[in-house]
Amino acid sequence: MHPFRTVFAFAAIAAMVAIPLAASAADLRVAVSDGPAVPATLYVALFDSADALTADKALAAQTLPMRDGKAQLVFAGLPPGRYVLKSFADENGNGKLDANLVGVPIERYGFSNDARGRMGPPSFDAAAVPLEAADSSIALRLH
Repeated sequence: MHPFRTVFAFAAIAAMVAIPLAASAADLRVAVSDGPAVPATLYVALFDSADALTADKALAAQTLPMRDGKAQLVFAGLPPGRYVLKSFADENGNGKLDANLVGVPIERYGFSNDARGRMGPPSFDAAAVPLEAADSSIALRLH
């Protein structure tokens, strides 16, 4: 087979394989509530596995302003799977979740599924939300 035909054939096959993958991507819309009444910066991280959550290696992250304790955001083009959202409202503008002397957060934070951990963050399974091939919306409450 001629080299250009080989390259063309490979490109055509690659395009056919990519079309179903792109078609199965979905958007995860997130409505965050119960944030502080004062303006704050919302930090939201998205995790796709228990190992990533444990290692704090987010698949994607967003930072946006909260107004009147609320915010909305979208993680676009995600493949179907299970995801965990971890979020906090930075009220003092230092870019981190502040905690007291024993490590308990003093700024509002939350996880998907309204999951809570004991003496630490919740497990991946407790906070995981499914995302199928269609777009999905979830609510995330801060505490």
